[in-house]
Amino acid sequence: MTDNILKQIVDRFATRGTVSEIKPLGEGLINDTLLVRTAEPDAPDYVLQRVNTNVFPDVDMLMNNIRAVTSHIRHKLEAEGATDIDRRVLTFIPLKSDPDKLYTTEGGDPWRLMVFIKDAITKQAVNPASSEAAGEAFGHFQAMLADIPVQLGETIKDFHNMEFRIEQLKEVMALDPAGRKAGVQPILDELLSYADEMTLAERLGREGKLPKRICHCDTKVNNMMFDEHDQVLCVIDLDTVMPNFIFSDYGDFLRTAANFTAEDDPDLSHVGFNMDIFKAFTRGYLRGTKAFLTDVERDNLPYAATLFPYMQAVRFMWDYLNGDKYWKCRYPEHNLDRVRNQLALFKSAYALKDEMARFVRDNA
Repeated sequence: MTDNILKQIVDRFATRGTVSEIKPLGEGLINDTLLVRTAEPDAPDYVLQRVNTNVFPDVDMLMNNIRAVTSHIRHKLEAEGATDIDRRVLTFIPLKSDPDKLYTTEGGDPWRLMVFIKDAITKQAVNPASSEAAGEAFGHFQAMLADIPVQLGETIKDFHNMEFRIEQLKEVMALDPAGRKAGVQPILDELLSYADEMTLAERLGREGKLPKRICHCDTKVNNMMFDEHDQVLCVIDLDTVMPNFIFSDYGDFLRTAANFTAEDDPDLSHVGFNMDIFKAFTRGYLRGTKAFLTDVERDNLPYAATLFPYMQAVRFMWDYLNGDKYWKCRYPEHNLDRVRNQLALFKSAYALKDEMARFVRDNA
């Protein structure tokens, strides 16, 4: 897309300043992201994004969720008397023609604009210090949204629904479209042997014992912004914010951060659950959620730490049996290596559940 068309898109929003430059920003895997520089020193720079409708088909729901979440957090910060609020919550810009609308369409694609947070950095490194900061930040994010007065939509339906993922796997097993089932039957048997235990969250939810809360659902270290003093400013990348069990934010972070190796490392001797990362993230998370976390939620945090590598093993196996159509694969058994890796991580975490439970009790 030409710079001229991009400038025309930006001009539809209620911005300040004159656009001087538009260039790529970051390495996001889902949405296309561009930095919009302005010429005037007192005008903000902006971030322009094209929303991937293959992942987020209901853009109205998506942007209504984001408006509700950012507005609620802004009101909370104002009530607290917080300073520098524009750096502590994302600010999306409405259209000039319709102040109630936060995106425009060009060539069939939705585009949105937000204020670029100056002098803020993201981190890629996962270590105990950054993990503890992440735990507190994502916990505080949930705490601020615990009393949001509107019902948010589910931007990716059944994203972290373990019962749904099991049924997906069973359906593809029955069809066996790629003819791969016979070669992995022992792994399938092992995965399904844990199915009842690992669908605990859905059962507790139906029994009214486990509430759904507003969760981020993509809790990575690089989804936080830090200031120049290494303090967390805000949580970013809000597309997956939706109602879910708190296990989503807790367990999903640990699945990637607490594995000693990458999720597709075929050498299973490298795989293991890192208790140092677990302890650091859990300390921060328990501080951030102290005001609202129930006993049932807190007591089942070790379950959440095992749930997400299990869920990912199931999803990788589903894609492998389906012929590798969802995740990009570099070689024929790439997804199968991912399955074995995540199953090994699950079993490593599973063996540490009692130790995890003691740590949670001692730090609650």
